[in-house]
Amino acid sequence: MDNNVTKRSELLFLYDIKDANPNGDPLDDNKPRIDEETKINIVTDVRLKRTVRDYFNAYLGYDGTNGNDIFVREISVEDGSIQDAKLRALDFLDEDSLTDEDEKEIVRKFNSKDGKISKKDVSILKKSISNKLLASAIDARLFGLTLPLEFSSAKVEGGKNVTDSITYTGPVQFQMGRSLHPVDMMYIKGTGAFASKQGAGQKTFREEYVLPYSLIGFYGIINENAAKHTKLSEKDVNLLLEGLWLGTKNLISRSKAGQVPRLLFKINYSEPNFFIGDLKGYIYLNPKVRAEAIRDVVDYEIDLTKFMELIQKYDDKIESIQYIVDDRLELTANSGQMDFSTNSKFLELTF
Repeated sequence: MDNNVTKRSELLFLYDIKDANPNGDPLDDNKPRIDEETKINIVTDVRLKRTVRDYFNAYLGYDGTNGNDIFVREISVEDGSIQDAKLRALDFLDEDSLTDEDEKEIVRKFNSKDGKISKKDVSILKKSISNKLLASAIDARLFGLTLPLEFSSAKVEGGKNVTDSITYTGPVQFQMGRSLHPVDMMYIKGTGAFASKQGAGQKTFREEYVLPYSLIGFYGIINENAAKHTKLSEKDVNLLLEGLWLGTKNLISRSKAGQVPRLLFKINYSEPNFFIGDLKGYIYLNPKVRAEAIRDVVDYEIDLTKFMELIQKYDDKIESIQYIVDDRLELTANSGQMDFSTNSKFLELTF
């Protein structure tokens, strides 16, 4: 059995994007999200979690087979519509998630064609769904969920639909991602491949907003106390790291192509409930050109001086620091090239 997460850890993840849109705002013509005052590019934690989920689903087999699933994924039903959350919840109603035979029988009765259960037995259905969710859906164990439940009056005695909900606070929480430098936004207009309408000689036009370049930083924390409730395992966390790195690298949609993971730190603490916090605030981008003119990873260096001072300050509370760095990213500390090999607590990740 996989070891459950029992210690606090923090994450720092940097990736960049070139000539693309890292996270469009659907309420503003799908433009990249930019702080108007600072010109800092903003990316939601929802976008980052989607990257991880898509990687799990497409590359690791979390597709509802072999006991591995993603809860938040698009599933079509027979009429061509998309499942809502209440219908999705019923996918996880499974007698095998229970051990008590009487409880199993209640689920079997509910699932039978003409079966009807008492209102008090709805709690057993909720228990079954919850057990199955945490056993199979890795995103529920990582990020938590709030799931509305509704059981039809046709299947529950009393003449009314019965509603309830399942809520788990996610052990893994990310702040909003922000670029480490001000960005410019470009408006691009081009022609499409097809005519504007049947018989027309003029092609359609496409319009889009992109960023020439953005280096985006995310800070995250993994809470061991919340992990107890979702049964988050160390294997799950290792897959999260893989999903952040390789998921970002494997995004192939037109608006996201060109994203490259550059740096990932995971600080593992030995002291319960301790963490440094706001790791992104201790790294600095030193541009080699005007900040708004940055167009590639070679146009700057990342200064880890303050970050390494923190690591030294809290050395007795840190168990290890897992890391992976892209070959093109230049890291410095104390005006020299960063060398992780001088500190035995730094352990290099490979994917």
